[in-house]
Amino acid sequence: MRYTGAEPAVAGLAGRALTRLPEMTKATYEQIVEEMAVYREERFVSHADLFASCRDNLQFLVRALAEPGAPDLSKARATGRERALAGAPLPEMLRAFRIGFTEVWQCFVELTAPAQDVATLVSATTAIWDLMDDYIEELTSTYRATVAEISRTRQNRRLALVEALFTGGSTTEGTLWDIARMLDLPLEGSFVVVAAETPGLGQEALPLIEVRLRERHHASAWRLTPELQIGVVSVRDPDQVLELLRENPRGRVGMSPVFTGLGDTARALHLARVALSSLPAGTKDVARFHESPLAGLVASDPEASAQLAGQVLRPILELPGEESNVLLLTLRAWFDCGGSTKQIAERVYCHPNTVRHRLKRITDVLGRSLSDPSDIAELGTALRALAMFGDSARRAVRS
Repeated sequence: MRYTGAEPAVAGLAGRALTRLPEMTKATYEQIVEEMAVYREERFVSHADLFASCRDNLQFLVRALAEPGAPDLSKARATGRERALAGAPLPEMLRAFRIGFTEVWQCFVELTAPAQDVATLVSATTAIWDLMDDYIEELTSTYRATVAEISRTRQNRRLALVEALFTGGSTTEGTLWDIARMLDLPLEGSFVVVAAETPGLGQEALPLIEVRLRERHHASAWRLTPELQIGVVSVRDPDQVLELLRENPRGRVGMSPVFTGLGDTARALHLARVALSSLPAGTKDVARFHESPLAGLVASDPEASAQLAGQVLRPILELPGEESNVLLLTLRAWFDCGGSTKQIAERVYCHPNTVRHRLKRITDVLGRSLSDPSDIAELGTALRALAMFGDSARRAVRS
């Protein structure tokens, strides 16, 4: 605090200025309204409240200069908190206060002019600016503390709403409407959920992703947990979102299929996590959940799907590592290539006869046929489950 009390001559001058408070209040109010659109248009403060604020703060200033000792700055703190709660911009508020302080200084100039009392005017000027500095510093610190408090409250509220979406705690349409409104998301429309593996505690896997999405006109809401950065994104173009996710991931990232309606967010999060887990540990890549009924069925029950994969593919999974991997790779290629030996050979880089030999080995080991629809259905489901829940499937084999 710079201001500790005015000299007797300045206090006497301030006492005389008290009689001019009505004129100073009116002049300050009119100048603020004329020069500052934010107050003229009553965006945050009504004209009546603005006039009362001008009167009260000018009275504080002049009385503080007229009375001995350090001033009570509680009025500055109250004003700073009120304006922060109203959402008034700080620079405009400080400009308004400077207009008021300048009005007091101008009054002092007029009162000292007849006697040409320059020494008193200089002392008064120093006292006014010292007091103004103290007042504005107190007002500003309270304003910023209040804004920070409001921001924390809003952020906590936002995080709670995002958590409700991801945990399925938003079951009624009314609740979903409130959540959508608070998060600036549409209630209906197209969405995806993204789950990204964090590189460390409290670190984002997709830095500034919400800002980058907003720049492309995709609204989103995000939550950071110790293991994951998860978000729900309102999508116009899913491929554009996928492109953004692939720009600089810091770990594995999974994206759910496109879904409609925020009520399905919790299920979409599960699918996004499944997509993430399909990527090898330690990689920095993005996987999109395959939009098929079978994939959805497998993902809906991870434990049962892992057991299915372990049961159906156990004979191959129990083979030595290299042989097991080669046969699984060939079997996946058989499904991907529609059973075409030529295409399988091109995909796995071997001769067609080698493919035929491997396929024969697969059917012998598994005791299943690649011409029996029932066996084909079970093998295809088991392969998809293995891709999603490989570690769990292998544990099932060992148990």
